[in-house]
Amino acid sequence: MAAEVGKRAELSDFLRSRRARLSPADVGIVAVGQRRTPGLRREEVAMLAGVGVSWYTWLEQGRSINVSPEVLDAIGRALRLTVPELSHLYLLAGLNPPPVRVISDSTATPQLRRIVDAWHPRPAIVHDQHWNLIAVNDATRQVFGYDDTDHNCLISFFTHTRYRSMQVEWAAVAPSVVAAFRADAARYPGDPEFDRLVGEVSAASSEFADLWSRHDVDVPVQTVKAVRHPVVGELYFDKTTLVPVDHPDWSLELYDPRPGTAQRVERLLSLVLPVPG
Repeated sequence: MAAEVGKRAELSDFLRSRRARLSPADVGIVAVGQRRTPGLRREEVAMLAGVGVSWYTWLEQGRSINVSPEVLDAIGRALRLTVPELSHLYLLAGLNPPPVRVISDSTATPQLRRIVDAWHPRPAIVHDQHWNLIAVNDATRQVFGYDDTDHNCLISFFTHTRYRSMQVEWAAVAPSVVAAFRADAARYPGDPEFDRLVGEVSAASSEFADLWSRHDVDVPVQTVKAVRHPVVGELYFDKTTLVPVDHPDWSLELYDPRPGTAQRVERLLSLVLPVPG
């Protein structure tokens, strides 16, 4: 109860502060007469948002009233809220924030590219919400079996013969891979690219089609990746997944070799990659 009271008090302070920073001229209102306090009046915000003055007053006073996403969006537009501010308003009002609009981009930022390259001789991958590969380092290609034809993690997992043959526990891992992809797709309702990918992989792999028909949903739980490399044998990696703050739709996967694996990876890379200098 105390937490709820505190949240409503913060909501009240937040709305007042956003209202106070705007002038009538900022929103196209002609100011008439002298104003004792800076900013917009409550009735002006209500008018701009298309809600009742009493209702907006109760909301700003922190009263326990029901709000809808549509009304919060209207208030956000009236108060010229930024995307982070609108998300904050949702949370204070007790609702889930709207999903962040994804900026279509398929090129890794220089900062991410440096991180991926610096992780060598350990594998590192950046992929987008559709599991398209954005960036990989040389260790990823040599250790996991990626080549120039690989552009999507899901497609490679089910259709790339070499990549698939190197997975130590492919059959055991496959259901969790599909369940994780369905969970990711659910975060972007109406995105036709997910439907296209499901259709493409279903046509190429009956195993994927069967697993997809189960409608299982889960988050990725595999923290250890095991591969059987034809040159150096079995390799085991601990996987850590990070989300870049400026690209919340991307994932940065860093693979750290387990004891005994690091030496085999270094030996492999010394055989297949040119010596610097």
